[in-house]
Amino acid sequence: MHSHIFLYIDPGTGSMLFTILISVISVAIYFLRDIFVKLCLWFSGRHAEKNYEKLPVVIFSDDKRYWNVFEPICEELESRGIDTVYMTSSEDDPAFKKPYEHIRAEFIGKGNKAFAKLNRLSAEVVLSTTPSLDVFQWKRSKNVNCYIHIAHAADDITKYRMFGIDYYDSILLGGEYQGRQVRALEKLRNLPAKDIEYVGMPYLDRMRQRLDQTESDSKAGNKITVLLAPSWGESGILSKYGAEFVENLAETGYEIIIRPHPQSYVSEKEMLDELQKRFADVPNITWNRDNDNFEVLRRSDILISDFSGVIFDFALVFDKPVIYADTEFDKSPYDCYWLDEELWTFEILPKIGMELNTFNQKDIRKLISECLHREEFRQGREQARRETWMHMGEGARRTVDYIVDHLRFE
Repeated sequence: MHSHIFLYIDPGTGSMLFTILISVISVAIYFLRDIFVKLCLWFSGRHAEKNYEKLPVVIFSDDKRYWNVFEPICEELESRGIDTVYMTSSEDDPAFKKPYEHIRAEFIGKGNKAFAKLNRLSAEVVLSTTPSLDVFQWKRSKNVNCYIHIAHAADDITKYRMFGIDYYDSILLGGEYQGRQVRALEKLRNLPAKDIEYVGMPYLDRMRQRLDQTESDSKAGNKITVLLAPSWGESGILSKYGAEFVENLAETGYEIIIRPHPQSYVSEKEMLDELQKRFADVPNITWNRDNDNFEVLRRSDILISDFSGVIFDFALVFDKPVIYADTEFDKSPYDCYWLDEELWTFEILPKIGMELNTFNQKDIRKLISECLHREEFRQGREQARRETWMHMGEGARRTVDYIVDHLRFE
């Protein structure tokens, strides 16, 4: 007689063990890949690094959508004849179309390939909007004298993922409340004080300049145009309110433009495809994917969004009201989680527009009409400008002044 021993693992335990195994394998692969990259860099660049030419100014852009931040700065650098290398992770970055003499655009690849180049960079100054320097793949190079971060939105600097700006040397801001947030984080984390400079918001200056140079349109019948520009993710308007809300917007009879966040087309493609198919034949709904949002903002009379920074572009530059969604903002992954005070964004929003919630979204036409005609929102926009857009019209000049101060001219 033979005895058989059976090892039984229940499905729950089996799933857990499988998950642990996959996690261990993933960590091992990442560890080995990291060692491999470091060895490649050591063998290929170790000796050349000593003789590598130190660049005066490097701008790093991780995506072409930040060209609106860097364009006015590049033009100021160009006008002063300051040699600059504009490194980008977008092959079709608008910088490549510019006929600059002193600024050279260079595609450095995406992800780890880009960071591998940045990590062995030799430069006097590096300017970037990209957070998490020295936190994940992007490491500080010992051959860079100064890393400068510039804000890419006119709102809280603590809405980055944790430690987003901790290891920059300097930070260029548009409002004093942002500076207070930086100092509070430094104190809590026992970090050395960064150099803070209030330069304003160069990209808002450029948008305002473009607006002043554009003739206003005369709309046929004065039909109201509503722009829906949500963020992506579970807290975004399209995810939270879905097709029902789009249906309610269509029923207002207004011209509706829907401009999803670029990441939605990647992370929420199925949802967007379904919505676009469902409303394909609705005559007053159009979808917008322009890389430059200036024209669609200019054409719109009112903006509906959630926690996207486009709210402030629209309200402060175009001086028009906004409707902001009542979305649950989970602070836990962000720097603001460390601070007790309320985010400036959530304090100022009720002063520049009206809240969209589960109850009033069904009567969106009434909400839009009321929001368009409330005078106090104009006063709120003036307050917001004072608090988050210092030195209006001087942002690019002040930014380059700061860069020049940190260059070591021979």
